[in-house]
Amino acid sequence: MPADTRLSRMLHVLIHMDHIGAPVTSEAISRMISTNPVVVRRTMAGLKAAGYVTSGKGHGGGWALARPLDEVTLRDIHDALGGPKLFAIGLADDDPRCLVEKAVNAAMDEAMAEAERRLLDRFGEVTIGSLARDVAHARRNL
Repeated sequence: MPADTRLSRMLHVLIHMDHIGAPVTSEAISRMISTNPVVVRRTMAGLKAAGYVTSGKGHGGGWALARPLDEVTLRDIHDALGGPKLFAIGLADDDPRCLVEKAVNAAMDEAMAEAERRLLDRFGEVTIGSLARDVAHARRNL
C-alpha cells in the first residue's frame, strides 16, 4: 500500500502560500508538489470546506489562506483531509475462531489505538505557523 502523502503535501503548500502572500493557482500548486491540478482542486476543496483556505476565480484568483497559520494545527489539516489512516499495520483475520489470533489482534489493536491517540494529540499541539517559522529560521541560516 503506498503511503498517503496528502497531509505532508498540504502542509508544504500552506507554508508556501503563506510565504507568497497572494492567491496561488491550482496549476502553480500542482507544480510545487508534482501532481495534477485536478488533484489539487479536489484536495483543497476539503480545506476550503473546513475554513482554512478560500478560492477566487478569474484574473488574480486562486487559493488563499483564510486563517493565520498560527491558528491552524497539523491535526486541523489531518481532519480536514478526512482523517487519513496514520498506520499501515493491519490485523490478521485468517481465522476469527483462533484464540492466538484473537489475543494478538486485541493487543495490537489496543497499542495502535493508543499510538494514534498520542500522535493526533501531538498534531493538535503543533501549529503550521510554528513550522513556517522553522523554515524562515533555516533560510536565514543558509
